[in-house]
Amino acid sequence: MQGDSLRRGGRELTRAVLMAALLAVGVGSTAAAASAKKKPKKVHKVVKPKITTKPKVSSTVASPIAGKWSGSYTGPVSGTFVINWTLANGVLSGTITLTQPPGEYDIGGKVDGSSISFGAVGAGATYKGTISGSSMSGTWTSTIGSGNWNATKG
Repeated sequence: MQGDSLRRGGRELTRAVLMAALLAVGVGSTAAAASAKKKPKKVHKVVKPKITTKPKVSSTVASPIAGKWSGSYTGPVSGTFVINWTLANGVLSGTITLTQPPGEYDIGGKVDGSSISFGAVGAGATYKGTISGSSMSGTWTSTIGSGNWNATKG
Protein backbone atom coordinates (compact mmCIF):
# COMPACT_ATOMS: atom_id res chain seq x y z
CA MET A 1 0.00 0.00 0.00
CA GLN A 2 2.77 2.29 0.54
CA GLY A 3 3.63 2.08 -3.14
CA ASP A 4 0.07 3.03 -4.07
CA SER A 5 0.14 6.05 -1.83
CA LEU A 6 3.47 7.13 -3.28
CA ARG A 7 2.11 6.82 -6.79
CA ARG A 8 -1.02 8.70 -5.83
CA GLY A 9 1.02 11.43 -4.13
CA GLY A 10 3.26 11.70 -7.16
CA ARG A 11 0.26 12.03 -9.47
CA GLU A 12 -1.23 14.70 -7.28
CA LEU A 13 2.08 16.55 -7.23
CA THR A 14 2.28 16.31 -11.03
CA ARG A 15 -1.28 17.61 -11.32
CA ALA A 16 -0.49 20.49 -8.97
CA VAL A 17 2.62 21.41 -10.98
CA LEU A 18 0.65 21.24 -14.25
CA MET A 19 -2.13 23.41 -12.80
CA ALA A 20 0.40 25.94 -11.57
CA ALA A 21 2.05 25.99 -15.01
CA LEU A 22 -1.28 26.44 -16.79
CA LEU A 23 -2.28 29.22 -14.43
CA ALA A 24 1.05 30.97 -14.96
CA VAL A 25 0.71 30.74 -18.75
CA GLY A 26 -2.91 31.87 -18.60
CA VAL A 27 -2.11 34.84 -16.36
CA GLY A 28 0.86 35.80 -18.51
CA SER A 29 -1.15 35.71 -21.72
CA THR A 30 -3.96 37.67 -20.09
CA ALA A 31 -1.46 40.35 -18.99
CA ALA A 32 0.05 40.42 -22.48
CA ALA A 33 -3.40 40.74 -24.03
CA ALA A 34 -4.30 43.53 -21.60
CA SER A 35 -1.13 45.47 -22.35
CA ALA A 36 -1.72 45.03 -26.09
CA LYS A 37 -5.14 46.67 -25.69
CA LYS A 38 -3.69 49.76 -23.94
CA LYS A 39 -3.85 52.95 -25.96
CA PRO A 40 -0.45 54.07 -27.25
CA LYS A 41 1.13 57.12 -25.65
CA LYS A 42 0.51 60.33 -27.53
CA VAL A 43 3.55 61.70 -29.30
CA HIS A 44 3.63 65.49 -29.58
CA LYS A 45 4.77 66.84 -32.87
CA VAL A 46 7.17 69.79 -32.91
CA VAL A 47 5.88 72.47 -35.25
CA LYS A 48 8.32 75.09 -36.49
CA PRO A 49 6.79 78.55 -36.89
CA LYS A 50 6.65 79.91 -40.40
CA ILE A 51 8.23 83.29 -40.99
CA THR A 52 5.84 85.31 -43.06
CA THR A 53 7.85 88.53 -43.29
CA LYS A 54 11.53 89.13 -43.81
CA PRO A 55 13.37 91.10 -41.11
CA LYS A 56 14.07 94.68 -42.08
CA VAL A 57 17.74 95.57 -42.31
CA SER A 58 18.79 99.17 -42.40
CA SER A 59 21.03 100.04 -45.32
CA THR A 60 22.52 103.01 -43.49
CA VAL A 61 24.44 102.77 -40.26
CA ALA A 62 24.55 105.83 -38.05
CA SER A 63 28.07 107.13 -37.51
CA PRO A 64 29.08 108.09 -33.99
CA ILE A 65 30.84 111.14 -35.49
CA ALA A 66 28.03 112.38 -37.72
CA GLY A 67 25.83 115.03 -36.19
CA LYS A 68 26.17 118.21 -34.14
CA TRP A 69 29.25 118.92 -31.98
CA SER A 70 29.76 121.97 -29.75
CA GLY A 71 33.09 123.13 -28.42
CA SER A 72 35.60 125.85 -27.68
CA TYR A 73 39.10 126.86 -28.74
CA THR A 74 41.87 128.83 -27.04
CA GLY A 75 45.09 130.47 -28.24
CA PRO A 76 45.76 133.76 -30.05
CA VAL A 77 42.09 133.61 -31.00
CA SER A 78 39.54 132.17 -28.55
CA GLY A 79 35.89 131.39 -28.90
CA THR A 80 33.26 128.73 -29.36
CA PHE A 81 32.16 126.70 -32.35
CA VAL A 82 29.44 124.36 -33.59
CA ILE A 83 30.25 121.65 -36.13
CA ASN A 84 27.68 119.74 -38.15
CA TRP A 85 29.37 116.59 -39.51
CA THR A 86 28.49 114.03 -42.13
CA LEU A 87 30.70 110.98 -42.61
CA ALA A 88 30.86 108.84 -45.73
CA ASN A 89 33.56 106.21 -46.34
CA GLY A 90 35.85 107.73 -43.70
CA VAL A 91 35.63 111.22 -45.24
CA LEU A 92 34.23 114.03 -43.10
CA SER A 93 32.37 117.00 -44.51
CA GLY A 94 30.16 119.65 -43.05
CA THR A 95 30.18 123.16 -41.63
CA ILE A 96 31.74 124.89 -38.66
CA THR A 97 30.30 128.06 -37.15
CA LEU A 98 32.96 130.09 -35.29
CA THR A 99 32.57 133.05 -32.96
CA GLN A 100 36.10 134.33 -33.98
CA PRO A 101 36.50 134.95 -36.85
CA PRO A 102 32.73 135.06 -36.96
CA GLY A 103 30.94 133.05 -39.60
CA GLU A 104 30.06 129.66 -40.99
CA TYR A 105 32.72 127.83 -42.97
CA ASP A 106 32.80 124.61 -44.98
CA ILE A 107 35.03 121.94 -43.48
CA GLY A 108 36.40 118.63 -44.65
CA GLY A 109 38.58 116.02 -43.05
CA LYS A 110 39.10 112.38 -42.20
CA VAL A 111 38.94 109.91 -39.37
CA ASP A 112 41.48 107.12 -38.93
CA GLY A 113 40.71 105.01 -35.86
CA SER A 114 40.62 107.49 -32.98
CA SER A 115 42.55 110.19 -34.91
CA ILE A 116 40.65 113.05 -36.50
CA SER A 117 41.89 115.87 -38.73
CA PHE A 118 39.94 118.58 -40.49
CA GLY A 119 40.29 122.06 -41.88
CA ALA A 120 38.23 125.18 -42.35
CA VAL A 121 39.64 126.64 -45.52
CA GLY A 122 37.67 129.89 -45.30
CA ALA A 123 38.97 130.49 -41.76
CA GLY A 124 42.50 129.35 -42.60
CA ALA A 125 42.72 126.83 -39.74
CA THR A 126 43.51 123.13 -39.51
CA TYR A 127 42.53 120.92 -36.59
CA LYS A 128 44.09 117.64 -35.42
CA GLY A 129 43.11 115.53 -32.46
CA THR A 130 41.57 112.38 -31.07
CA ILE A 131 37.99 111.30 -30.73
CA SER A 132 36.61 109.05 -28.01
CA GLY A 133 32.90 108.36 -27.76
CA SER A 134 31.07 111.68 -27.56
CA SER A 135 34.13 113.89 -27.02
CA MET A 136 37.08 115.01 -29.10
CA SER A 137 40.01 117.35 -28.51
CA GLY A 138 43.30 118.42 -30.02
CA THR A 139 45.27 121.36 -31.40
CA TRP A 140 44.56 123.89 -34.13
CA THR A 141 46.98 125.91 -36.26
CA SER A 142 46.63 128.89 -38.57
CA THR A 143 48.77 131.74 -39.93
CA ILE A 144 48.26 133.69 -36.66
CA GLY A 145 49.34 130.89 -34.31
CA SER A 146 48.05 127.72 -32.67
CA GLY A 147 46.02 126.61 -29.70
CA ASN A 148 43.84 123.88 -28.24
CA TRP A 149 40.27 122.85 -28.91
CA ASN A 150 37.70 120.43 -27.49
CA ALA A 151 34.13 119.45 -28.32
CA THR A 152 31.29 117.21 -27.22
CA LYS A 153 28.54 115.70 -29.27
CA GLY A 154 24.96 116.78 -28.72
